[in-house]
Amino acid sequence: MGANAQTDTTKAKKLSLITKNDGTEYIGEILSDDGREILIMTEKLGKIYIPKSSIQSIVAIESDSEIVHGEYRSTGPFTTRYAFTTNALPIKKGENYAIINLYGPEVHFAISDNFNLGVMSTWIASPFVLAAKYTFDTQSETFNVSLGTLFGTSGYLNNFRGFGGLHFINFTGGTREKNITFSAGYCYLQAGFTWGGGLPDEGTYITQSSYFDSWAYSNGRRPMVHGPMASLAGMVQVGKKATFIFDSMVGYFPRTTYSASTTELSAPYNDPNPPYNYIPGSYEHVITHTRSDEVAMFLMPGMRFQSQPNRAFQVSLAGVTYFRNGSVLAFPMPMLSWYFKF
Repeated sequence: MGANAQTDTTKAKKLSLITKNDGTEYIGEILSDDGREILIMTEKLGKIYIPKSSIQSIVAIESDSEIVHGEYRSTGPFTTRYAFTTNALPIKKGENYAIINLYGPEVHFAISDNFNLGVMSTWIASPFVLAAKYTFDTQSETFNVSLGTLFGTSGYLNNFRGFGGLHFINFTGGTREKNITFSAGYCYLQAGFTWGGGLPDEGTYITQSSYFDSWAYSNGRRPMVHGPMASLAGMVQVGKKATFIFDSMVGYFPRTTYSASTTELSAPYNDPNPPYNYIPGSYEHVITHTRSDEVAMFLMPGMRFQSQPNRAFQVSLAGVTYFRNGSVLAFPMPMLSWYFKF
């Protein structure tokens, strides 16, 4: 009852965020505006006159949920991102944003209130990834659903032969200040460094050459890695300008590999007498298939610091773990990101 009353009061007062050129911010109700200065009523300082020449921006506050610890917190596009993953919260049309990461930049455009497109790359402009997300209108303030996709190419690296994609669905519960998201999707990647045919059938082959054509044709191929992926992520504001971010992803990638062994059954023979006939030998090739289960996982907690409505800084400390046939490979992967709204 109290929260609803406070929300109604905020809307009735029509609060605004006034930001001065020096970065000072005031939250209050604009009482008058004579063209040269405005008069605002603040909760802490009372009435304040501010010359309009010293004002950088005036932003209307739609709800008291945008005021945290007495300061304005934007409900803009940054609230839709964790570290790598996104949640199902929508971005309002025109709330475009960019992220500068250590590995490269990304830019996202809000085409409508429910649909946004983006591009991601590295500092050498390759690989190149297209991103898209559509948020469904659930008519709920605390539950959202979205569909997203990533599709990339190796670019000029390896002559555009490599490609990959990740297609997923997000379920987000909570508000922009505190939420948790479960995501599930399917991932595939073809590095494209070398090309060839598919895996040879398992079995025994007798040929007249020690060079098994079917095996040689397949041996150069880097098979596509693919499998399901899932994510659990969330965020919660822990201070006036700080938000705790948690991100994670886990992927399961079953693969089939093979080995080939060659045994000489009879050696080639050269007739020493004319007409110097060559008699080829015979070889047995045994092809064996082996299934391997690979799991890749990362856990990434971090902190986001937002000093202004249109920019933020985020630091994350990730641990990446890779499991394959009983062996484990783990390594850290710190992340620094700068967010900009434009």
